[in-house]
Amino acid sequence: MQKAVFMTGLNQMEMRDIPIPTPQTGQVLVKLEYVGICGSDVHYLEYGKIGDFVVNGDFILGHECAGTVAEVGPGVKNLKVGDRVALEPGITCGQCKFCKTGRYNLCPNVEFLATPPYHGCLEQYIAFPENMCFKLPDNISTREGALVEPLSVGIHAAKQGKVTLGDRVVILGAGCIGLVTLLACKAFGASQVTVVDLIPKRLECAKKLGASHVINGKEEDVLAAVKQITEGEGADVVIETAGSSTTVAQTAEIVCTGGRVVLVGMAPEDIIPYNFARLMAKEASIQTVFRYRNIYPQAIKAIAQGLIDVSGIVTHEFDFADTPKAFDYVIHNKDDVIKAVIKIG
Repeated sequence: MQKAVFMTGLNQMEMRDIPIPTPQTGQVLVKLEYVGICGSDVHYLEYGKIGDFVVNGDFILGHECAGTVAEVGPGVKNLKVGDRVALEPGITCGQCKFCKTGRYNLCPNVEFLATPPYHGCLEQYIAFPENMCFKLPDNISTREGALVEPLSVGIHAAKQGKVTLGDRVVILGAGCIGLVTLLACKAFGASQVTVVDLIPKRLECAKKLGASHVINGKEEDVLAAVKQITEGEGADVVIETAGSSTTVAQTAEIVCTGGRVVLVGMAPEDIIPYNFARLMAKEASIQTVFRYRNIYPQAIKAIAQGLIDVSGIVTHEFDFADTPKAFDYVIHNKDDVIKAVIKIG
């Protein structure tokens, strides 16, 4: 038997014994070592749903994870017991047009960890397809391996924005996703990355991670500050990660003529007023982000080669036995926590 933490109701969690799964054909059994707490996990615990995805019954949260292979199932060819791996949490069908054209993040039949009805990974062991378990080099810890998932979102955002050498980038929001997007944009060669947020601790972290400028949206006029920083031209790429109707609306003003807007954050409102006339006068483009695709190997290599250092993202670490306390702390200290991880041990 193994331990697993279940969400049993709104803001309620408990640890239980469940069977250790047996790896099936093409699967490996992974002894999990670290699981990150994502904003979506917190949202499910607080509200019981995200959009159309509703938690029904007891539910295991968690989808950012890494660990060590403990057993291999029949047909496994590329992994062995003792290999340390990061798990990409979406199992796709491989047969739809999106999978066959490499856009598997859009697969309508995806089974994504901790997205109802599919349980997550806040447990000691998980059986998972070998082809979604990515081997970690010796110089990457499993703690860093659990951060490959959010980093992949940031890299996908930078790719959607076609960030390249010399670009001026503005990132709206300095939570975990905003900060990994900062790291990705710098690795892609952006010459200037400005980060905007309302929380001083997040802006301090952005500065430490290499932001060229930070703007406190509570104390400064964001549009005026960006205009000054970009010498009146605006940003080549504006990436919205805050999920706020205010910051979404600002993207049309901040982007330069011919620039690119990337929407990553999910705002609570389905319909947001937006100045499309302003955007169209600039012939600027909008791209959106839904998770990521074909990025885990690239992200792992970037960390291993020292191009991206994700270790500075983690601000809090908790033991597995304290998982309910960890979630309670994250919920009640959102201004203080950038990324919390659970050490399964």
